[in-house]
Amino acid sequence: MAGGTPGRPGSRHDAFRSLRARNGARGGSLPAALERHRARTPEPPQTWAPEVASATGLPAAAGLGPATYFADLAAPHGERHVRVCTATACFAARSGRHLGEIEEALGVAAGQADESGRTSLQTVRCLGYCYAGPAALDGTGPCTGPRVAAQLTGREPRQAPAIPATDATGDPVLLAGIVAGASAWATWHRVAHGLGAADVRREIGVSGLRGRGGAGYPVAAKWNAVAGMPDVVVVANGDEGDPGSYADRLLMEEDPERVLEGLALACHACGAARGFVLVRSEYPRAQARLRRAAHRAAEAGELARTPGEAGARPYVEIVEGAGSYVTGEETALIARLEGARGCARPRPPYPTDHGLWDAPTVVNNVETLAAVPWIVGRGGAAYARRGAPDETGTKLVCLSERFARPGAYEVELGTPVSDIVTRLGGGLGDGREPAALQIGGPLGGFLPGDDLDVPLTSRDLAEHGAALGHAGMVAFDTEIEPYELLRHVWEFAAEESCGACAPCRTGTRRGLGLARAGTAPGEAYGPLVRLMGEASLCAFGRRVPAAVRSLARAYGSALAGWDR
Repeated sequence: MAGGTPGRPGSRHDAFRSLRARNGARGGSLPAALERHRARTPEPPQTWAPEVASATGLPAAAGLGPATYFADLAAPHGERHVRVCTATACFAARSGRHLGEIEEALGVAAGQADESGRTSLQTVRCLGYCYAGPAALDGTGPCTGPRVAAQLTGREPRQAPAIPATDATGDPVLLAGIVAGASAWATWHRVAHGLGAADVRREIGVSGLRGRGGAGYPVAAKWNAVAGMPDVVVVANGDEGDPGSYADRLLMEEDPERVLEGLALACHACGAARGFVLVRSEYPRAQARLRRAAHRAAEAGELARTPGEAGARPYVEIVEGAGSYVTGEETALIARLEGARGCARPRPPYPTDHGLWDAPTVVNNVETLAAVPWIVGRGGAAYARRGAPDETGTKLVCLSERFARPGAYEVELGTPVSDIVTRLGGGLGDGREPAALQIGGPLGGFLPGDDLDVPLTSRDLAEHGAALGHAGMVAFDTEIEPYELLRHVWEFAAEESCGACAPCRTGTRRGLGLARAGTAPGEAYGPLVRLMGEASLCAFGRRVPAAVRSLARAYGSALAGWDR
């Protein structure tokens, strides 16, 4: 892909793309080169990133940009590198106390390496162990549970339970391989024997399938937008890391063949010879299993072995993320694949017109693609009969560690949230009382713990100030202090803002300052959140104010002051 088509009429000027185009394929090695060097040194990027860029034929700024932006590249790495989750579910499990315990146990502060350079500690959001938190990764080895610090020091055996997965529909779509033993690639074989691209697009259109990554955009509309265009690329987005959801990790680890089959079907429908899967660096097991599954599929003839063989069989490449929440947004994800900072880009132009290296690009979430084989195999009409009339199909809902029965549940859209919380999740464990429930991650929203009789649809949740998003559900009991949770929300926003636009960059920092000062979310927040909500470049900045508003409503007088 290096070199691309930066001169395509109507495309935006992008200095980084132009530099890469002039340097041809040599520039394509920059992301991997930065990652290799980072793993070998605790030194800051300023000391090594310029030389790495020069070795690939690019100026120093091309290396410094991503190396100082992405958390995995900016953080020091010792011989032993530990990543500890400080995201919402792990925060709820211990009120955030586990971080201090780990710092004390390892003798190193978060964001630092010890004096010898042997051990380094990095905070991340999230590791996908929301059902068993708090969690940490020691290299690529997970540790989970309230005694995670003792596990890291060897005083207790390590625990890393598998994701509990349950189908609550009677006929699973997403969990067909995991709980029902359905084999992958059967639908692909049918397509390979004569089902045309237009036929696949038609079935997806009839199904009503919408993106499961949060935006809920009709999948058929994206696919139809690139039909007949040259050089189309399809990207599976496995870098969406909503704290509270581990659906993508479950699918990529336990049924990677189904994800790849969905990607292959999407490539066929869109006329794409190339596909990519961008996997979060926080999911090392998912990366390994996807790579093995892609190799097996290529050996079996399902996928092309090399880019040169790509055609009716797409060539699929697995790419590692580098630690950025905003890179889950499709234009930021494309920037990451190109080797740049993972910042959101203005739209239009949309990726379907000018995406990866200016080629028409379709970006679909992993869970979205995992539904495609069932739809094409059974027919779009069968899928459309499931779920709610205006939001069809099924959804993976993830319940956090506070529930009596945490885990991933496949449910039909429209299922009442109260039914998911009580019948499936068993309520909160140990008889605890729910104070609030976060749905859809940090850009989703909060519901009061005693008012959960809301259908699981985007429209119904929006009417209650929440959002569907990835449909992760994080429960907060009465032991969590509301102002600490408010501070946690703003900390996440300030740390993960990509900084591409002033309303979000400045607004999240200002919001964090108010939260740390104990300011009630009332008049002091008014101009700040209005500006963020109306002028931010992408959904991240625009949704943070809504999440804070919903938190204030959920806690009522405990977070008094905001009635707007």
